[in-house]
Amino acid sequence: MEYRELGSTGIKVSEIAFGAEFLVERPYDDTEELIKACEKAGINFVDCWMSEPDVRSHLGKAIKPNRENWVIQGHIGATWQNNQYVRTREMDKVIPAFEDFMERFQIDTLDFGMIHYVDQIEDYNEIMEGPFIEYVRKLKEEGTIAHIGLSTHNPDIGLLAAKNPEIELLMFSINPAYDMFGSMPDIEEYRKDDAYDGEMFGLNPVRAEIYELCEKNGTALTVMKGFAGGNLLADETSPFGVALTPIQCIHYCLEQKGVDSIFVGVKTVDELEESLKYCNATEAEKDYAEILKNAPKHSFEGQCTYCGHCAPCTSEIDIAMVTKLFDLAKNHDEVPASIQEHYNNLKFNATDCIACGDCEPRCPFSVHIVDVMLDAQDLFGF
Repeated sequence: MEYRELGSTGIKVSEIAFGAEFLVERPYDDTEELIKACEKAGINFVDCWMSEPDVRSHLGKAIKPNRENWVIQGHIGATWQNNQYVRTREMDKVIPAFEDFMERFQIDTLDFGMIHYVDQIEDYNEIMEGPFIEYVRKLKEEGTIAHIGLSTHNPDIGLLAAKNPEIELLMFSINPAYDMFGSMPDIEEYRKDDAYDGEMFGLNPVRAEIYELCEKNGTALTVMKGFAGGNLLADETSPFGVALTPIQCIHYCLEQKGVDSIFVGVKTVDELEESLKYCNATEAEKDYAEILKNAPKHSFEGQCTYCGHCAPCTSEIDIAMVTKLFDLAKNHDEVPASIQEHYNNLKFNATDCIACGDCEPRCPFSVHIVDVMLDAQDLFGF
C-alpha cells in the first residue's frame, strides 16, 4: 500500500481508503471482518457519512482496538429521523446527530469533520453565513474535530471549497464519466438515462481547475464515486459503451492533480480484494487511456485531460495549463479577464511554441498539441 499526505495537514493516508456505506443494516461481524481486512492490507482511512445508528456503533467498535492507526472522516449534517437518513442544516437536529456520531464511534476527536453533501450554491452560502459554520468552527476550536472538510458532487461548489482556506479537505465525486460534466447541482442528473446523450469529450476544464487549485492551495482532495456507482464496471451501463476495471478507475482518480486518496465502497472482503489488486498491478493493467481513447461512445480521442504526460516541453511551456485555459476561454464571446490574466502571467505560453512536435507522441489521447498552441495564440494574442 502506498501513502499520500492529505493536502497541508501533515496526515498520511492510504491511497485506497474504505467507504463504509454498504455496511448499513448489516450485522457487526460483517463490519469487523472488513475492518480487519482493511488493516491487514494497510488501509488506514475511513469515511462514514451514514446516520443509521448501528453502522456508526459497529464501525466504532471495530476500529477501537487500533484507533490510533485510523484517520476518520465523519459528517456533520447527516441525521437519523423517523428511522431514516435526512440531510439537514437545522441545528436542533445537526448537533445531537453529530454528538451521537462521536459517542457511537467512541472518540473524543474526529480527524475530519465533514460539512455534509453540499450541492447547491444557496445551501453553501447559507452554511457559510449562518449558525452551521459557527458550530463547525466551535468544534474545531474546542478540539472536537481536528480539520474541517466538505463533500460535494457539484463542480461549482468544489471550486468555492478549493478557494476557501477554512476548508482543509474536499471530498468530490471523480471518475472518467462524471469528469465530462460541468456544473451539476443534483447528483441524480448523472444517473438519468439521457445524461450522456449529448456531445461530451474529455475532462471538463472546470473540474481540472478544482484539482489544480487543491494541489496549489494545499487542500486535501479525496474521491468518492470512483466507479460511478458501479456503472463503469460493465459494458451495458458504462457511458463509454465499454467497461473499465476497478484498477483502471482507481488509477484514473489517483492520477488527477491534487488527489490524495480514493474511497472504495465495498460489501465484502472479496470486493475489497478486487480494489486492492491495484497495489500490485502492472502499468498495462492500470492503463485506462487506450480504452477511453477508443471507446465507442464519448471517446477521449483528441481531447486533452490535462494529465501532463506531454511534458517536458522543449520551450518549457506548461502545455496542460495553456490547453486548460484555452478550453475554459474558447466558448466565450470574449476571453474572460480572469482567464486572460492567468494566461498572461504564465512564464511561457503558446507564443513560445516552436512546433517541434516532441510532445505529441507522449500524449495518451493523441491530441494535436501544436495545433492547440496555434489556436491559443490566436485566441489570447501575443
